[in-house]
Amino acid sequence: MNERVRPARPHHKLTEDGRPMREVLSYSRRGSRFTPNQQAAWDAHHEAWWVPDDVVDRDDFDLTAWFGREAPLVVEIGCGIGESTAALAATRPGTNVLGIEVWVPGIADTLGKVGEAGLDNVRMIGVDAAWSMEHLFEPGSLAGVWTFFPDPWHKKKHNKRRLVNAAFAAVVASRLEVGAEWRLATDWADYAEQMVEVLDAEPLLEGGVTERWDERPLTRFERKGLDKGRDITDLCYRRV
Repeated sequence: MNERVRPARPHHKLTEDGRPMREVLSYSRRGSRFTPNQQAAWDAHHEAWWVPDDVVDRDDFDLTAWFGREAPLVVEIGCGIGESTAALAATRPGTNVLGIEVWVPGIADTLGKVGEAGLDNVRMIGVDAAWSMEHLFEPGSLAGVWTFFPDPWHKKKHNKRRLVNAAFAAVVASRLEVGAEWRLATDWADYAEQMVEVLDAEPLLEGGVTERWDERPLTRFERKGLDKGRDITDLCYRRV
């Protein structure tokens, strides 16, 4: 694996005396070793479709330049191995799709699926989603956001690490253009309840639980949840 690739987010806050500040993050660090197929996908596509962390950090970072065109932008938070990313991007050739995934082998998998599908409208970054939403996108600039099966942090003491909270919802809502959708799905009932509570309380959003989104493919991860007897909850909220 290319050692320049950092598998976790580089954006750490510092205390007033310059010491790293421990932050509550919505993900945990995972292994960064590549399988042979992931390595092959990485070697074939990362230079064109993956935006390095240090580039994202720059004050003059221009995401549009990485796509090479002006087009509506949809952000997927937590691509996993890219099953939904590739399937949904394939039906939206006129849309730029930015995938956010901190697990680098997952980025490699996603790049491989995008390449196999012959797509050129997907780019990937590996930095924190909350930071990215706040710093990379202008208010009203996103044509959609997808958040499928975020880490449920199912132990009660870890619930505070869940991605979908009031502060994050407020930022996402502000970045959506009027009428744009935030599509979510989870296989944890109590997380679904939390999502509804949080998103119903956000004044810029309206929506709720909906039927399964027929455009969202049945992924390997979703099948595991179903095999364990968990119900899948889809949600759709629109920017008002």
